[in-house]
Amino acid sequence: MKVVVLFGPPGSGKGTQAEVLAKKFQLKHVSTGDLFRYNKENNTELGLEAKPYIDNGKLAPDELTTKMLKDELQRNSHQKGFILDGYPRTTSQAEALDAILKELFQTEVNVTLALHVEDETLVQRILKRGITSGRSDDSDENTIRIRIKEYYEKTAIVSSYYKDQDKLVELEGEGSIDDITAALSGEIEKVI
Repeated sequence: MKVVVLFGPPGSGKGTQAEVLAKKFQLKHVSTGDLFRYNKENNTELGLEAKPYIDNGKLAPDELTTKMLKDELQRNSHQKGFILDGYPRTTSQAEALDAILKELFQTEVNVTLALHVEDETLVQRILKRGITSGRSDDSDENTIRIRIKEYYEKTAIVSSYYKDQDKLVELEGEGSIDDITAALSGEIEKVI
């Protein structure tokens, strides 16, 4: 079981890259954003609990996010491995992920790939995505800026957690999709 974490602010290309890399390496793409949207759209108990956070560009509490993730990993326990997109977002989530992976699969995160993109590029990417996605959190510039600020305040510290374990690789997230995919693939190939 191989586990790759894609890390970076909203709009950094994690989702786009995760889809391509999941196919290339035959891993299951697990997007916590997709999990939240699914639960919200289907009015599940977890979705109703998450709705106010999603609608306001805030991060949901760790326990809620971790429960959604664990359920998804358990449902897909037959997979060769996972590419995680959007989790972990806090150090406590990173610690919870370690515990979940050990409990369910007797494994650990193999590598964390962090994408760096300038803030204004992030805002423009998300606004452009909002035109086609229909997502309310992609259409309002203020909400987008709150999401980016939340990332830096609460999530960026997770990179230190993986850096201390020698599992962090920082990569440029601007440029052509193919060039970024090639750089990410090269790092994944080192651990698979």
